[in-house]
Amino acid sequence: MNRTKSYKKTSCIVGGFLTMYFLAAIFLMSPAQASVLKPVLRTNSHVHTTADDFEYRLKIPQIGVNAAVESVGLTQQGAVDVPVGSTNVGWYKYGPRPGESSSAVIVGHFGVWKKGAPTVFNDLYKLRSGDKIYVEDQKGEVVTFIVRKSRTYRPNEDVAEVFDANDPAAHLNLITCSGVWNKITKSYSKRLVVFADKKI
Repeated sequence: MNRTKSYKKTSCIVGGFLTMYFLAAIFLMSPAQASVLKPVLRTNSHVHTTADDFEYRLKIPQIGVNAAVESVGLTQQGAVDVPVGSTNVGWYKYGPRPGESSSAVIVGHFGVWKKGAPTVFNDLYKLRSGDKIYVEDQKGEVVTFIVRKSRTYRPNEDVAEVFDANDPAAHLNLITCSGVWNKITKSYSKRLVVFADKKI
């Protein structure tokens, strides 16, 4: 895949990544864009209205990730917000926290950032079943997740499995862009999701 050094054209993040329980749609974008998709929260959704005590780090030794985890909500346009900068990741606060029951979601940038700097999830595609992902809180307590599978999605494909689990176990799903850059839509052609399960 060809990558340019243009910040607005190559850095990609989740702008709205919604299950059939939200709007049955999926949409990733560059930071320069705004999503028109607006999630509809279910009445039993996890809603963390404050993230004052939210201090986590995401560690993936297999691909050299050691990133601060920000709490991200929704933009004024109703899309999932993005982490600040290229090296942080964003936890979607309207879902469970990492380690809680159901599927926690963390998003990260892909592509080339300002002045050619790499982004946090450039190598996410290299993860394989059995690889370990760690989420560490401010007290030093670590929750370990084991990669189960990776899957790519088309822009409007049903992604119910990404935001909801059919069991009470704790899962962690990592999301970024993949595929070919489209200059017209200013988006990549596919979306990569790595599914992981909490180690018991």
